[in-house]
Amino acid sequence: MAEVNEIAVRVHGLSKSFGSVQAVRDIDLAVAQGEIFGLVGPDGAGKTTIMRMLAAVLRPDAGEILVDGVDVVAEAERAKLHLSYMPQRFGLYEDLTIAENIFFYGALFGVPRGERIARSQELLEAAGLLPFRRRLAGQLSGGMKQKLGLICALIHTPRVLLLDEPTTGVDPVSRRDFWAILYNLREGGVTIVLSTAYMDEAERCSRLALLHGGEIRHCDTPQHLKEAMPGALLAIASAHPRDVREAVSGKPGVLGALLMGDRVHVRVDDAERRIPELRAAIADQGIADAVITPAEPGIEDVFVALLGEEKPHEP
Repeated sequence: MAEVNEIAVRVHGLSKSFGSVQAVRDIDLAVAQGEIFGLVGPDGAGKTTIMRMLAAVLRPDAGEILVDGVDVVAEAERAKLHLSYMPQRFGLYEDLTIAENIFFYGALFGVPRGERIARSQELLEAAGLLPFRRRLAGQLSGGMKQKLGLICALIHTPRVLLLDEPTTGVDPVSRRDFWAILYNLREGGVTIVLSTAYMDEAERCSRLALLHGGEIRHCDTPQHLKEAMPGALLAIASAHPRDVREAVSGKPGVLGALLMGDRVHVRVDDAERRIPELRAAIADQGIADAVITPAEPGIEDVFVALLGEEKPHEP
């Protein structure tokens, strides 16, 4: 794996507005070589706008972007030789086969024919698509299309890879395979910047930037972000999770209550003090099957805790 003390992507004072809406405000970032750096945030947080500016697809109103030492704003075409951008809807040609799509993108990036053939063979094998190379892109599943899009983005061996929500709508098995490819790329020294709507994927990143309202509110490793979460997290399992959430919301010391499938994640100021109070509040609503246990926070819990507006109710 490449040395991680070299900065592959540096952003300073990045801003972009669309009319009266400021989509990105004064963003600063430094992504080390060999990192998988994640942008996490709700719709409208500015993730795609940032990715498009990094990729030299969209010109910023203000700020500096350096990718692999190249000024993206001043030398957009030169920067594109050092990076590759895979947007949410990658432009595959559905009437071409897998092999033909790869060959086309290789030519587009100026990859010599011999190198193109060798590189496509290597990437097809890594993605598990070699047996399907003659299949039309239009006949591929969603996961296979994403793998093909990634191969096309990698055909010119970029040093920085930009992925905008690359696994949205992809089945869990294909997502796992996709991430296995990303890990291999990281081991080879490729720097990856991605945005994701999946919180389990955010956990796999080296570092995360939590975006809200076009600003980076917090930036750190997933573990450090969890440690920074105020309060303690409790998991309350029940056959009636919605009723449990209603029973505990707004109670003294409750900082937030998040529905997570068949359980409720409740963040409190003091677990030892609040557990008996929560048990009583739940029992008052006639819910007899609730089980309360301490829980390890996930990134979704951290995101809600650090960016939410909830305030504790004092006893």
